Amino acid sequence: MFNTPFVLSFALLLSFPLLFLFAPRILPPKHVDISLPDELDDLALFRRAILASLGGGATVSRLGTTNPKPKIAFLFLTNTDLHFAPLWELFFQNNEGLYNIYVHADPFSKITPPGGVFADRFIAAKKTQRATPTLISAARRLLATALLDDPSNSYFALISQHCIPLHSFKYLYSSLFLKPISSPKSPSFPMYPSFIEILSDEPLLWDRYIARGKNVMLPEVPFDRFRIGSQFFVLTRQHALVVIRDRRLWRKFKLPCLNLYSCYPEEHYFPTLLSMEDPDGCTHYTLTRVNWTGSVDGHPHTYGPAEVSPRLIEELRVSNSSYSFMFARKFSPDCLQPLLDMADNVIFRD
Repeated sequence: MFNTPFVLSFALLLSFPLLFLFAPRILPPKHVDISLPDELDDLALFRRAILASLGGGATVSRLGTTNPKPKIAFLFLTNTDLHFAPLWELFFQNNEGLYNIYVHADPFSKITPPGGVFADRFIAAKKTQRATPTLISAARRLLATALLDDPSNSYFALISQHCIPLHSFKYLYSSLFLKPISSPKSPSFPMYPSFIEILSDEPLLWDRYIARGKNVMLPEVPFDRFRIGSQFFVLTRQHALVVIRDRRLWRKFKLPCLNLYSCYPEEHYFPTLLSMEDPDGCTHYTLTRVNWTGSVDGHPHTYGPAEVSPRLIEELRVSNSSYSFMFARKFSPDCLQPLLDMADNVIFRD
């Protein structure tokens, strides 16, 4: 017969493979801190972008050009290959001079640049992780780079690698620049709204607020000013500058969470900041459609190839606002071919 210590030792040895298999599901996710060098790099970038926007040294010169057309800056935030690059290629086709592309790709992930319109559009990037302030930093980094790169960038659309367009580029462009809003300070100067979801009455908002500790967000962010919304937005240049100028709220939102299961800073920082700074300049809704039916572990429904159809595209476009949804997520990589098959006759036929 085996003695008890031997049996226990043998059982422990056999349990190691199971530990490695199930540990990621049992243990809380590891928080990724933002290092001081990364923070200083970002601050230097933000200062250059702010200075350039004030007329102190824009990097793009357009001598002899008067009143250049405004552009849309597409900010792709990814930690995988851009699986839908061929679809986006068709989206951008024949619209040169009206857009710019910037890609923030996690340098710790193996990502193959797709070339085409994405060639040389990858910016200096830092590590990112879901449900951490690193996603806020990445979005701010994209905004600052786009502000610094081209003074004609007027709208800034944050896009995930799982996003697809729901309309043609021309439809998006004309919709964004169609309806200016009047500015109380300059009624004769056309202003445009930012499309960002800003919600204040969502379930579990209190749990999100105290994720870093009960009073940690005070006094800068009292609970009645705390907001939630989709991390995917379309901001005006004015609001992009508000984001990269901010230091006050960032000091709170970059703090590590004690309750990691209620911590999604990327869904709170931008709506809270812009709700405080300029609520009337924001639509309070997003242009990116997401299906939260049957969500798993905080992830929305992921569409597969069998679900892709002209009817799905039509359904995803429908919005309760005066604007149609312009983008949708999430789609699995193997949806590419069925999407390409109906790109010309359905998606881009506006």
